[in-house]
This record gives sequence, C-alpha cells and structure tokens, in this order.
Amino acid sequence: MAQIAFILLCHKDPDAIIQQAERLTAVGDFMAIHFDARANRADYERIRTALQGNPNVTFAKKRIKCGWGEWSLVQATLYAVEAAEEAFPRATHFYMLSGDCMSIKTAEFAHEFLDNRDVDYIESFDFFESDWIKTGIKEERLIYRHFFNERLHKSLFYASMNLQKRFGLAREIPADLQIMIGSQWWCLRRRTVEFIIEFARKRRDVMRFFATTWIPDETFFQTLVRHLVPESEIETRTLTFLMFTDYGMPVTFYNDSYDLLLSQDFLFARKISPEAKELKRRLGALYAAEGVDFQISNEGRSLFKFISGRGRVGRRFAPRFWETESTLGRERELMIVTCKKWHVGKRLLQAIKRHTNLPGIEYMFDEEGTPLPDLGGIQKTLGKRTRHRRALMRMLFDFYNTDRLVICIDPKNMDLMQDFNSDRSRTKLLEVECTFSDDYLLGHAKRIGLAGERTPAETIDRLLPTIRGDVLSESDRIRDAEFEHFFRIRQGDPADMNANALSQFLDIPEKTAFSIAETQHLFSD
Repeated sequence: MAQIAFILLCHKDPDAIIQQAERLTAVGDFMAIHFDARANRADYERIRTALQGNPNVTFAKKRIKCGWGEWSLVQATLYAVEAAEEAFPRATHFYMLSGDCMSIKTAEFAHEFLDNRDVDYIESFDFFESDWIKTGIKEERLIYRHFFNERLHKSLFYASMNLQKRFGLAREIPADLQIMIGSQWWCLRRRTVEFIIEFARKRRDVMRFFATTWIPDETFFQTLVRHLVPESEIETRTLTFLMFTDYGMPVTFYNDSYDLLLSQDFLFARKISPEAKELKRRLGALYAAEGVDFQISNEGRSLFKFISGRGRVGRRFAPRFWETESTLGRERELMIVTCKKWHVGKRLLQAIKRHTNLPGIEYMFDEEGTPLPDLGGIQKTLGKRTRHRRALMRMLFDFYNTDRLVICIDPKNMDLMQDFNSDRSRTKLLEVECTFSDDYLLGHAKRIGLAGERTPAETIDRLLPTIRGDVLSESDRIRDAEFEHFFRIRQGDPADMNANALSQFLDIPEKTAFSIAETQHLFSD
C-alpha cells in the first residue's frame, strides 16, 4: 500500500506547519520540512521542538535562504527530498507541498489512488514547443547565466543578460537533455526520486547548468523525470488543485468551497485562505476519515469561470476610443504605493518626486478631486477612472512621456492592484505599514460615515476593534496575494531598513532611498 513522504517548503506560520505535519503523519504518512533560512530562527526552533517526538517527521539537514525564481528553491527541495529518502525507507511516493496546501481527499482515497497506477504525476511540457510560458523571457532563461534575482535586482539582472548577449556568451544546453517545463507541484515514485538523487550526484555539469538558469523550479524536476523515466510511466498533470483568475492571480478558497473542493479529481488544493477557519477545520478532519464516498464532478474551473463572468454581462456594443488599448505597454513600469493613511502616502509620494524626478499621482482612484490632466473626459469621475483604469494609466504614461510612474492606492482596492499586476507591463507594490491609534480610527470611521459626532461612546467602543480588524485584514489580503514584486516599509522601523525596501522598489541608490526614508514627519498624524 502507498505511503507518502510529503516534501514541505515553508517560510511562515509555525502553528499551521505543526498542525499540517501532525495531521498528515497521523495516518502513517511522512513529512520532510525545509524552513527558509530567511525566516525567523525562533519560529524554526518552535517547529522542531513541537515535532521532535514525531518519528514520521524529519527536517532538511541544511537550511538555505530561498528566493523566488532562484536555484535556491530547487536546492532546498533536494535537501528535503534527500532527508525524506534516507529517513523513510517505507515511503513509496514523494509529494511536493506548500504551507498553503490542504488535503481534499482522505488518506484512504489518496493511497488507493496512487496504488492504482504505477506512474509519476508531474507536469512536463516541451520548453520550446509548448506555450506554457505566456509572457516574459523564454529561451533566455536557459542560455544565459543568471547571477542576480530579477525580482530584487532588476537592473543588474537585465544588465548582466544584455552583456552576455552583446558579447555572444550564450551557452549550449546539455546535449542529452530535452528541457521540459511545468508546475512545481508534483508527486513522484520512490525509484524516480532515487534516480534523481543519483543523477544529481553524478552529473555535476547538469547541476551547474540549472544552478544559473532562471526559475529552475519549473524546469529541473520536469526535465529530469522525462530524461530518467519512460514516457509511459509519466502522467503529465499535477495532483494539486489550483486555479487562477483572469488577472493571473491564484484563486483563494474560503469556507463555502468545501463541497466544490471535494468534488475535484485532485488530492490536495491550494490556496486556502488563512481566514477560512471552518474550511480548514473540516478539511483537517477529512484526511484521517474512513469510508468517505467522493462524487467526482471536476467542474471547479468551469464553475468558477461562469460565476466570475456573470459580472461582465451587458457590455456596450461600441467601445469608446480609450477602450481600444487593454495594456499599459510591455516596457512600462507602474509602481504602486498602498497606504491606509492617505496623508502618509501623499508625503511619501512627494518625497519620491522630490528626490527622483519620477512623475507621481496621488489617490486618483479614491479621491474625486485628485489633480489630473485633461485626458478627454476619461479622468472626470471616480467611476470612469476605475472602469477604464488601464486606458487611463496608459494615457498618463503618454502624457508624462515616461515609462515609469508612481501612484497611490488605498489598500482596500485589491481588484485594482491585481488587475495592474496581471498586465504585461511590470508592476511593483510598496505597502506602507502604519500604526493606528484609537483617535485615528475614530476619525477614519467618521470620514467613511460609520460614526458621527453624536455616536454613543459604547457604540464607538464596539466599533473600533472591528475597524482595526478590517484595516489589518486588508494588509493580510495584500500579503496573501503574493504579488511578484512586493516590498514593505514600516512605521517605527529604522530609516536604513526602510531605505533598503525603497531602493529596490524604486530602483534607486541606497543613499537616495535613505534620504526619502528620513523625510521629516513622514509617519506623523
């Protein structure tokens, strides 16, 4: 009978990791954990202490700092896989998970499912022939050596790549490999994992090649499995159910998704909202259950598309002139400052404009009176600005004759941020995290009509915790969205720490960023 060794890469929420490990190992399965070395050391020690008595849990022998798009993610996975392969000789399958995943079937169902077919489950499409990569660089991921993280050091990333192009330094792909690409959520048989570990030890040339490719977690395992395993033993699919919105953002599941998730032809799902307490409770209890009959309808993606599409019914037949362009432009960069305290956001924007000469616009999607140039009427009302936001932004880029523009947006406008993030242009997001006194929150309640001068004190006392929770939940939703180019500065943090985030967000020298971070009274109420 199948026994699964779960490979968990994680970097936050130690309580959830402990619960996930206990839940999945309670039925006899196993888990190997790699906890990002960038994360809090105390959190890691807490996890180890809580799970040290569990013989079905092990840890990667080495912790490394992981970065999106980097080889470090593959290396961390290999460390966890090696630890699991050594510690759990009875494991028949190795299943890649994240901390946002939860089982949507019982262990009984999962084991029987894996026993029914002797195959590896991994997306594995031809890198050059498939259209798996929708935007951005493609062959450049492989043929040039990438020493910088595009997310953190954009200018160095592209400068390095362009220098290699200029001097003809493109390299050959290992001749015996057909490069494949696909999702990083896979489930592999033990012998396949053993093949990969042995291959990695022998073929240092291949390891060196992938170590300087870009986003290798989408190509390394996908290529090696296809190289080492007969095609008839590969099922080109993932067993983890995930969906994406029209904006390219992962769909988050909430309490009302339980029946939908159980009816999908998958074993796990991601992402589960941290706020979906009831869904987590029900799914948590499910894995150890026995005798559950699952009615697989697999309508999840089509149902989501139908429901989310209802709001788009009824468009006009003839588009206005500003609706003919649906993208900001591939070469452009939109930098969004999101701050709940508008006066703080405005002060920061003015400091940015003063020190960088970048054009910037205040809360134009939140304040009707925001000064804007005459753009033919599209800018006149909040409704028009929001409905035609991409066209408006494109016209503003043209008006200022720039490819880089800074704007302020209230954190509640997640739909705007997600929409801009899905555009072919490059979108960066800087969250300005402020502290909120009761006096400020009361003023905020009055500004948005939740309270007035005659509101009773007892009502205010009940209202303030709710408003505070709402403000904090907006911040949580932004972080849960996992925007690719996300940065944060905090009230109370030293200027040099905030300067580091500003430097990366704006692509400016640290010295200039420090001058912005030191702006007098930046966070004052």
